Amino acid sequence: MNENNNNWRIEEQRLKETIAEASAQLDEAINANEKNREMIQAAKKEIRENTSHGIGNLYGSDGFEALVELSQAMAPVTERTALYEFTEAKINKLRDILDTPYFARIDFCFNEDGQTEAIYIGHHSLKKENAYKMLIHDWRSPVASVFYRFAPGDAWYDAPVGRIEGKLLLKRQFEITAGHLDFFFDADLQVFDEFLRKLLSGNTSPKMKTIVESIQRDQDLVIRDIENELLIVQGVAGSGKTSIALHRAAYLMYQGLANRLQGWEIIIVSPHKLFEQYIANVIPELGEENVRTLIFDEILKDLIERKFETKNIFLERVLSNGPHSRLKNDSMAFKGSADFIAILDRFVDDIPRRLMKIRDIRFKGETIFTRAEIISRLCTNPDTPLKTKLSYLEEAINETVYGKWRRPLKSSVRNEMLRFAEINALNLYSQLFEHDEYFFKLAAGIALPEDIAKILAVTKRNLAHHHLNYDDAVALGYLSLRLFGAKEYAAIKQVIIDEGQDYYPLHYELLNRLFLKAKLTILGDINQTLQKNEDLSFYEALTKRLNRKKHALVTMNKSYRCTSEILRFSKKFIDDAIPVESFNRRGEEPVLLGASDLESLVEKLCQATNQCIEAGYQSIGLILKTQKNTMILFEALKQKMAVNLIRHDTIAEIEGVSIMPMYLSKGLEFDAVFICDVSAANYHSEADKRLLYIGCTRALHRLYLLWEGQPSPLLQD
Repeated sequence: MNENNNNWRIEEQRLKETIAEASAQLDEAINANEKNREMIQAAKKEIRENTSHGIGNLYGSDGFEALVELSQAMAPVTERTALYEFTEAKINKLRDILDTPYFARIDFCFNEDGQTEAIYIGHHSLKKENAYKMLIHDWRSPVASVFYRFAPGDAWYDAPVGRIEGKLLLKRQFEITAGHLDFFFDADLQVFDEFLRKLLSGNTSPKMKTIVESIQRDQDLVIRDIENELLIVQGVAGSGKTSIALHRAAYLMYQGLANRLQGWEIIIVSPHKLFEQYIANVIPELGEENVRTLIFDEILKDLIERKFETKNIFLERVLSNGPHSRLKNDSMAFKGSADFIAILDRFVDDIPRRLMKIRDIRFKGETIFTRAEIISRLCTNPDTPLKTKLSYLEEAINETVYGKWRRPLKSSVRNEMLRFAEINALNLYSQLFEHDEYFFKLAAGIALPEDIAKILAVTKRNLAHHHLNYDDAVALGYLSLRLFGAKEYAAIKQVIIDEGQDYYPLHYELLNRLFLKAKLTILGDINQTLQKNEDLSFYEALTKRLNRKKHALVTMNKSYRCTSEILRFSKKFIDDAIPVESFNRRGEEPVLLGASDLESLVEKLCQATNQCIEAGYQSIGLILKTQKNTMILFEALKQKMAVNLIRHDTIAEIEGVSIMPMYLSKGLEFDAVFICDVSAANYHSEADKRLLYIGCTRALHRLYLLWEGQPSPLLQD
């Protein structure tokens, strides 16, 4: 007991010293920024007063001199503004430190000199002013990896100077709130699991939270990986893979890294806009500028610049089990396949030969380039966009004319020569399907689906009516990239792709060409695939397609989200190819509720929902198979309870009771989940099994499955 009291006094004193230092630095930073603000205002006033005459002449005869004067006057303002913004970021970090300075301590004995150092780890680093003493080490620092990866005993970490070896003597965790030490414990595996269990037993929040206090060893390895150009994470539902990817982005922006990235060099491809909103706070809370997040539809919009059926509308139509759902799904499976990529590539090679009206280029009665020479130029270097090769041809024509006749070629003459060079991606794509004979010629030697005739007929009809289905939009995006290239994403160095199992080879071929020089982090779960069947060979094929020299596949099989009871129930909907382990947090068994009609279902749903609210659950998800089913239930519910309708374009925070289609629930989590349409009519296929698994594994604490009429046969053991 005396030792415990002594440890408490030591830690309280250390906390007091840390807060005093952070408080002093905060006061200094606030004062400095007040001066910065005053200097910026004074400088702007001086510019207005002393350069107004010059500014007025910007468009006059002395415009250049006026512009130089203005530029010189603005330089101090720009410099001081940058300093102000830097100091403001420091102020925000220091305020965070005053609230929660650190969450862990390790005592590390260095083998090299036998010295032991107490190392405190927090969200942000804090160095004692005017002395080289780190009071707090950033969770991303090399030495902090010891906390995440080792139990007391032999340990090491990789520093810029090489591997540092030693012994981990103490591993301690703290709970500090508003600068007050609530408790601490010396962590072994059993005690840490209890701490993590306590964290997981709390309610979820409208935004995804940081997890730096509870990162596991396998998760830390993913976060700190900088060697692999392609890192694939197969993580079961609730394994934390998305959160880990966001922490990985923050790690890659860490100042201590030699090749640290800037926020604008990282891009996240998320499954839908709602999820984008859900994860928006994580990276800023980790002290870094936010990164750009977009959905695949936005990439397509940039490439094809025309309206098309969105992915969510596509999913709605496929999941609705309508008369054309099967054909629509088959068409996506074919057009998203490696076989269709091969057909598109053959088509691109064939465009100069068959679809461009190329003729000899003549000038002053002489042939400069023959048709055969032009075709040869346009068909070489297949990785170069066709439009770029046409630009090279134009340069060659100009050089030839000037070299022989010593005169530049008039633009009107050049345009006449290159009339064939005007290409339109959609018109060309339509020609691929114009004649079945031509399509089958391009597809020679390639296995085609049984319903290819129907797929071709529907595609031809849609394109003739200027309607672009989602599968054709993806194909047109790829074709546009082959024809025109894209420079917008050239600066991107790291791409994080979430829900990677839902993309087809064509998606990845497009992304690979778009982000050719970027490293890729892909997160997926085969068990959560929407509307297609995949197994672990998916990752092997993906690795070959993306063709990165250094690559790794990491599996994360432990689920931390659901209770053991919910996870055990959910596993009935998947096979055993990928083991799913429970963190072993106990709770209530899932509840199954049948109803004779919609009115009875609504009554039972309202009663159970109210019980969850009374139990203190703050987020409740009502999930249905489609948006159509969602709207029917929403109309029946909205007069009886407060419920938020979630659509594909919803960007509000998810709080209280929310109702949504299954495909918009991906990546989200709720204290309690109600899957409200588990009838035999809605869920009966293998694909429906995965939908039920997705829905069930959104729940942290309670799970309810309801149906009207006959229950789904998939509920039977």
